Amino acid sequence: MERHFTTSVYILREERVLLLFHPKLQKWLPPGGHIEKNESPPEAARREVMEETGLEISFTKQENLWVKRWNASSFERPYMCLIEEIPQHKETPAHQHLDLIYLASPLGDSTPNSPDPIEYFSLEEVEAMKSDEEIFEETQDTIRHLLKVEAAIV
Repeated sequence: MERHFTTSVYILREERVLLLFHPKLQKWLPPGGHIEKNESPPEAARREVMEETGLEISFTKQENLWVKRWNASSFERPYMCLIEEIPQHKETPAHQHLDLIYLASPLGDSTPNSPDPIEYFSLEEVEAMKSDEEIFEETQDTIRHLLKVEAAIV
């Protein structure tokens, strides 16, 4: 099966998470998309967030060790990784996304700008969404984990 590398970014602000409504899937998702040729995963994540929300972001750092040498340098590590099954759509055959999922916070003005519906949701609002109708279950699970962890830190 064909596989595509992608990134997603959960943007957290004041115990809320930014989601946008995906018109093709008809579901609420974090911003993200395909990694382009010669693009690093963090570069793709930043680009996708800017294209889809107009926001600049700062990644939540979770490094075990940061290396910066002439021959090797660290780059931001994803919070989690998923293999996602993508069904056939029109002429595009079924395939998989190898999704590198980042956590971030907005820099500066945190008001998103998108032609599609986009908003910050609380945990209660995410919990009220119908699984697999309005939001994927794994998206709900991830947000549930992230917002509970963030609430415990604050």
